[in-house]
Amino acid sequence: MAVRIKTRWHRSRRSRKNIEGSQREKTMDELAGVVAFNIWKIAQNTFSHMEKDGFRFAEDAQAIGVIVEMVAFLTQVADRMVYDYLDTDQRREFVTGVAKHLGQTLQTNQMDIQGPGDYLNPFIDLLNQRFAEYAECSFDQKDGPGYAFKRVLGDKIAQVMAASEAKWVVEHVMEIEVPDAVKQTMRLVIDVMGLRQRTPRSS
Repeated sequence: MAVRIKTRWHRSRRSRKNIEGSQREKTMDELAGVVAFNIWKIAQNTFSHMEKDGFRFAEDAQAIGVIVEMVAFLTQVADRMVYDYLDTDQRREFVTGVAKHLGQTLQTNQMDIQGPGDYLNPFIDLLNQRFAEYAECSFDQKDGPGYAFKRVLGDKIAQVMAASEAKWVVEHVMEIEVPDAVKQTMRLVIDVMGLRQRTPRSS
């Protein structure tokens, strides 16, 4: 269930403006926007894959709920990835930017589906709540999130789906969906944030 990740800026032989734009140093907000755009794609793909695997979503709220939970999880993964490479202010700017861009995407999608309303603030509240919950879970820069980290996501998605067989939902999310989603997100953050070229602060 590979997702085509966009980590490079478009270059055009016909547009000098595009070429110059692709060569200049990107702002933290621009970097956060690329990460957010791809996190949303990965989360959408998780929902689509679960649907193809036979999981039933009774209403749009369940579908968006699964996407939002995956988005919150992957945002936390992205934050853990940059923890050793950005100072406190840079990291705050990065995570705030990712959350802002994701919130804008959610707002647009929900307005198209459910009509006018405030979908942004409840999303930010949920994101903050999940950050507090995931903060207690372990993460390794090489292997990714630990068992408890993945278990929180599985439990949240099972709750969203109101599944009578919650155990199977949790196991499916942890064993089938998480590995690919995390692998793609870690590669995304490494490429976009240039982590290979950065020196960890601990060094």
